[in-house]
Amino acid sequence: MSKKHSKRYTALIKGHDKTKELALPEAIKLLKTKSNTKFPESMEAIFFLNIDKAKTDQNLRTVVDLPNGNGRKVKVAVICGNDKLSEAKSSGAEITGSEDLINEINSGKVNFDVLISTPDMMAKVGKLGKVLGPKGLMPNPKLGTVAKDIKSTVEAIKKGRIEIKCDKDGNLGLSIGKVKFSDKELSENFKSVYEVVSKEKPAGIKGNFINSIYLSTTMGPSIKLQLSSI
Repeated sequence: MSKKHSKRYTALIKGHDKTKELALPEAIKLLKTKSNTKFPESMEAIFFLNIDKAKTDQNLRTVVDLPNGNGRKVKVAVICGNDKLSEAKSSGAEITGSEDLINEINSGKVNFDVLISTPDMMAKVGKLGKVLGPKGLMPNPKLGTVAKDIKSTVEAIKKGRIEIKCDKDGNLGLSIGKVKFSDKELSENFKSVYEVVSKEKPAGIKGNFINSIYLSTTMGPSIKLQLSSI
């Protein structure tokens, strides 16, 4: 049975050619004209990648710094030793603590989006694996969330550092900002993601790493990007 779309969506896709590839600037402009919801929509990028999810060395998980952020407010927590608490509290993090915060989290209180830990606390943070692991919130050196420099790490996350990772099908979807962002801001954010993803191509992959990329708004149609134009 085919999926039934709303009248709003049906009107948006009228005359829309899903097979036509557009250059990045054209795609952004066109999608903006098709955004008419009552809430601020996001502009989303979907990367279809040539990877084998069964091979762990091909799983993509890293971070990218969006130069203009993605319009989302992020609540940051920091676990550090008592000697670093003053720095943590002045860093801009909403939640800070040492063993007291570890105990809170272990009891099930997880009210943050990103958790940073200093290296010296990781032996104790390790016991939170069962709580944080399923939520994808465990501090990870590769993702920059195990760090000595608390202030610069919090600032980077607040400014627009986000984690990107493949889904169960080996593809990558993420927000590159709000539709209300300027074309330039959305383009800069997209290119930052594209550059990072391109550099993450696993050594074992032959041929193209990125098969195709689509842009869409939260509630709108998708547009296939012309890769040669990026």
